[in-house]
Amino acid sequence: MITMKKNRLTKSLLGITLSVSLFASANLMIAPQSAQAASSDSTTAATTATASKSGKANLIISAGKQYLGVQYQYGAQKGRTMTFDCSSFTQFVYGNLPRLSKEQSKVGTYVPRNQLQPGDLVFFYSPIHHVGIYIGNGQILHTYGSPGVTISDMNSGWWKDNYKTARRVIN
Repeated sequence: MITMKKNRLTKSLLGITLSVSLFASANLMIAPQSAQAASSDSTTAATTATASKSGKANLIISAGKQYLGVQYQYGAQKGRTMTFDCSSFTQFVYGNLPRLSKEQSKVGTYVPRNQLQPGDLVFFYSPIHHVGIYIGNGQILHTYGSPGVTISDMNSGWWKDNYKTARRVIN
């Protein structure tokens, strides 16, 4: 049990360190150069904003992937990493979301399914009671049942049939 807790702590610290490193690197790469001409400022700002959103999405996805295989537990406590349910997982990874998937489905802006981008939240069932993180190429990072935190193909089988909506929460 102690070894398992040490492993989780080590994994958490590694994930935090990786996230901070990626964030710092992304900020250095996307920082606008002060010598650019004034006429290109709006283009630079738009490019920087897009790169910043992409960088944030990559950080969130990387942080979430650190917990692949962590067990699912319905009603898992907020802020704990020993177990997750779907909405405690997304709340933990994003850090600023409401606790329940139904509440999370009202945050941010609506995104049509054909315009999903990595980092968008995707919701399932009607009424909504499952949430995952879109990671690109039709895949979601989420947690449920026996696999725990896992990656699933949302374009086939059960996930395709029960998709409800999506929200963009990264600014």
